[in-house]
Amino acid sequence: MKIIVDGDACPAKGIISQVGKKMNIPVLIIVSIAHWQNFSQEVEWMIVDNVSQEVDIAIINKMQKGDLIVTDDYGLASLVLGKGGQAISFRGIVYKKEKMDFLLEQRYLAQKMRKMKKSTKGPKPYIKEDEQRLADNLLFLLSSKEKEN
Repeated sequence: MKIIVDGDACPAKGIISQVGKKMNIPVLIIVSIAHWQNFSQEVEWMIVDNVSQEVDIAIINKMQKGDLIVTDDYGLASLVLGKGGQAISFRGIVYKKEKMDFLLEQRYLAQKMRKMKKSTKGPKPYIKEDEQRLADNLLFLLSSKEKEN
């Protein structure tokens, strides 16, 4: 089992790395070359081309059944769940198969509104409570997985 992070827009790479280290679970952060930065040596990094969906494709290709993927992308989360993985958002919301149709429909409607030049709300600012929820739910999911094994 490993934690794979959709790293391009992830504001919580540090907390994810800490949880992985605490639970002794490898962390792989995948980013496009456009989001290059000074990388922490505590986790594995994979850099891909700056092409649309390249990070998502790399995640799906690298993940195996039982892996935990951290992403805010509903489409990617849906693919992960279909492949037998677990998915959690940067804000610590655990994705469930039974809610994916609703989330994908919301995403579609928001895209449709933007194409019609209608204003849609952007994401709320990332706050300390989001980071704490992510840490708590990561620990919960990983602990539950350990008990299964």
